Amino acid sequence: MTDITVVIDPQGVVSDVVFDSAELSSDFGADWIGQPWLVTVSPDSRSNLEALLAEAHTEGLMRWHQINHPSLRGSDIPIQYRVLRRTEDGSIIVIGRNVQGMVALQQQLVDAQQALERDYWRFRQVETRYRLLFRMVSEAILIIDAPTQRVVEANPAAGQLLGETPTRVIGRPFPEGFDTESTQAINGLLAGVRAAGRADDVRARLIDGLQEFLVSASLLRQENVTFLLVRLSPLLTGTSASTLPEAKTRYLRILENAPDCVVITDVEGRILTANSTFLSLAEIATEQQARGESLDRWLGRPGVDLNVLMANLRQHVTVRLFATMLRGEYGSTTEVEISAVAVRNGERPYFGFFIRDVGRRLGAEQPISPEQTRWLDQLTDRVGRVPLKELVRESTDTIERLCIEAALKLTGDNRASAAELLGLSRQSLYVKIDRYGIVADHTADSR
Repeated sequence: MTDITVVIDPQGVVSDVVFDSAELSSDFGADWIGQPWLVTVSPDSRSNLEALLAEAHTEGLMRWHQINHPSLRGSDIPIQYRVLRRTEDGSIIVIGRNVQGMVALQQQLVDAQQALERDYWRFRQVETRYRLLFRMVSEAILIIDAPTQRVVEANPAAGQLLGETPTRVIGRPFPEGFDTESTQAINGLLAGVRAAGRADDVRARLIDGLQEFLVSASLLRQENVTFLLVRLSPLLTGTSASTLPEAKTRYLRILENAPDCVVITDVEGRILTANSTFLSLAEIATEQQARGESLDRWLGRPGVDLNVLMANLRQHVTVRLFATMLRGEYGSTTEVEISAVAVRNGERPYFGFFIRDVGRRLGAEQPISPEQTRWLDQLTDRVGRVPLKELVRESTDTIERLCIEAALKLTGDNRASAAELLGLSRQSLYVKIDRYGIVADHTADSR
């Protein structure tokens, strides 16, 4: 199949050219006849063209040479040429075929190979981070093949907890080394996770030790293989528990059963522990489902409320009566007030959040304050004496000023947090504060 035929005289000038399609002819957009063939090709293809013309004077096998021609579209069009024959007057006839489609496929192949290479190295980096985290985490973690219940991977903490090295734990059946009652409980836990995807944690004890564990499991699927991720958390024994002061033990029991939500997070807002009241409002079954998740997942304004709270905790250590909304997993919403405290614990501080349901209190009709009544009276008295457009502008300014004052009060005069709460840039908020002459009650500012 030939897409283009070119006749070249002995001086290298095009004496005739025939295109197989009008589309290809329009792409070049110029008449080659009478022009040196060398000027119709791209600079990077001139060496190939010279090699093609040199082969015309040999008697051997003529090869295909790829030559690129500039087109009106701005891109080069690749053509493969081959000398057909040489005429008596010294002219040569060259035939060519358009290989745009082939070049496009080759480019797609190169792009796909590069993408695979990038994905491969990205996967290797993720796997390296996973391996490092798996080995460094202080909790005992086992990865178990679900059908056979044999250990596939174990971190050093798991080996230490079970009295073995991680390499000796791998390949052994699980549970092994636990007493009869614990073995039955763990088998029930794993069966429940395989069937429903989750199950309540169970307590277990080794045969030759007094140490008791809290065993939790979750389902992990990779392609067509199913694994069980098992975590062993040591529990305080009777002897260890007695070392806690009785007063501290009472605190723990009260916080767990408090009517208000109690949540403890790390510095990034990820939940470390939460009491049963929070689990009820968040509509989740077990603390395991909340642990490790960001508290922002359940707060009313994702990306805003938690950021405001954390910024104030880092600056002021405590936050009181922050109004927001708590969203449940199944769509329920609850009006809440949040008080919080930051606890310095060396290099690993943590935050405590006390969340109170105020839905019933807010449901009651709130009386209008005398200031609001006075403002409304003044506004209505001016109707008829002042154009409506001016009244609307003044009302908008007043409402805007009240909203800014409320946001500053809510964030403890932290202007950065107030701007985020109002959806404004810091500079816009500063301009409006200067415009309305708002004076902060506190000196706190994050300029």
